[in-house]
Amino acid sequence: MATIERRNQRTHLDAATTAPRTTPATAPRTTAGPARYAWAAARIAIGWVFLWAFLDKTFGFGFATPAAKAWINGGSPTTGFLKGTADNTFGDLFNTLAGQPWVDWLFMTGLAGIGTALILGIGMRIAATTGTLLLLLMWAAELPLTTNPFMDEHIVYAIVLIGLTLAGAGTTLGLGTTWTNTTLVRRLPILK
Repeated sequence: MATIERRNQRTHLDAATTAPRTTPATAPRTTAGPARYAWAAARIAIGWVFLWAFLDKTFGFGFATPAAKAWINGGSPTTGFLKGTADNTFGDLFNTLAGQPWVDWLFMTGLAGIGTALILGIGMRIAATTGTLLLLLMWAAELPLTTNPFMDEHIVYAIVLIGLTLAGAGTTLGLGTTWTNTTLVRRLPILK
């Protein structure tokens, strides 16, 4: 009987020490190798889209906003887009917001803040959240879409903004690592 118990103990110990070790499946790292540079390039490009919209609407460089309608010349950065939505699904709502000073300030602050944060790679969580919200509002203002039942560039940009944050895109070609290590961000991680 003692021999059988020792044999069972030995078998049990052998199985425990020779069993293959398994590790939980992990998703492939998207921030490794060339992928991190692609995400960084996307971050900077989308950041420039936001920042350029702010600069052109502020100074009227003539690309989307003529100088006479520039914000510094008394123009409203929201009037042109929102007034053009009058016949759309939510046209009444967005039409009433057009040209309101508080809407202009909120919109322009958002464009500048989101663009700057994305280009620098800092505050990615807030930039992605507010950028997604702004893009979804602009998408809703254009409903119904004329070229697709539901998908347009606003939705695509919003998805990419979320991906940028999840991939940690602020750390490559950006100040994300330095930003994350500041006392303020360590105290308030929402600012990452």
